[in-house]
Amino acid sequence: MKGILGKKIGMTQVFTTNGRLIPVTVIEVQPNIVTQIKTVETDGYNAVQLGYETIKPKNSNKPKTGHTKKANTEPKRFLREIRGVNIEDYTLGQELNVSVFTKGEIVDVSGISKGKGFQGVIKRHNQSRGPMGHGSQYHRGVGSLGTMLPMHVLKGKKLPGHMGNVLTTVQNLEVVDVDLENNVILVKGNVPGPKKSLVMIRTSVKKGEKINEMEELITYEVVEEPTEEAVEEEKTEQENVTEGSTEDAPVAEGSSEEVSE
Repeated sequence: MKGILGKKIGMTQVFTTNGRLIPVTVIEVQPNIVTQIKTVETDGYNAVQLGYETIKPKNSNKPKTGHTKKANTEPKRFLREIRGVNIEDYTLGQELNVSVFTKGEIVDVSGISKGKGFQGVIKRHNQSRGPMGHGSQYHRGVGSLGTMLPMHVLKGKKLPGHMGNVLTTVQNLEVVDVDLENNVILVKGNVPGPKKSLVMIRTSVKKGEKINEMEELITYEVVEEPTEEAVEEEKTEQENVTEGSTEDAPVAEGSSEEVSE
């Protein structure tokens, strides 16, 4: 088991050399710092605490500043634990980056889902609506709340209420590509949460450390547009070349100069 913290940037699509389109989610992974290592002897379980996104010391408090100072790092905005890891592979203050995962690995991505506010049972629980005729008197309501025997609403009844804004995990997603240069991980499909939200990428609980064979992706070279100075220099060079060619050109026989003489 291994994991890392990142920030959801958004969704895009990539193409393979076979012409297949893959929708992916772009997750930016800034350096993760190991701020604490928990063991069975001291804490009752094995876990690694990671710190993500550096903040100014004035925006933190003394307990948090002292906690991160033990790892010889600056205060962090987010602190998250990952259980089930091999603590022998980690050291206090160690820096982790996108190289933790490789292309083709199966991962679980967790994050806080988008908040939808107060919603009814049709949108919140996908229930069916009643007839939309004028005389039905039942369109998008809750419906029957219980039987006559208990004479009260049973616990767990699906009712209107607050929707979203809860911890959600999407399992068995493939790592399409790992960009070490831009510190980005491309994950196939969608992950919970809005843009710029914190997500946790961990090894899949069901698939383990299985690695799938991924097709090669089509890469594109970014061509920088020339600056105005470069364009002007190129124009002057072309003008100089054209002027030099006209001066060095030989005079043809029977030209106008010979005729005037």
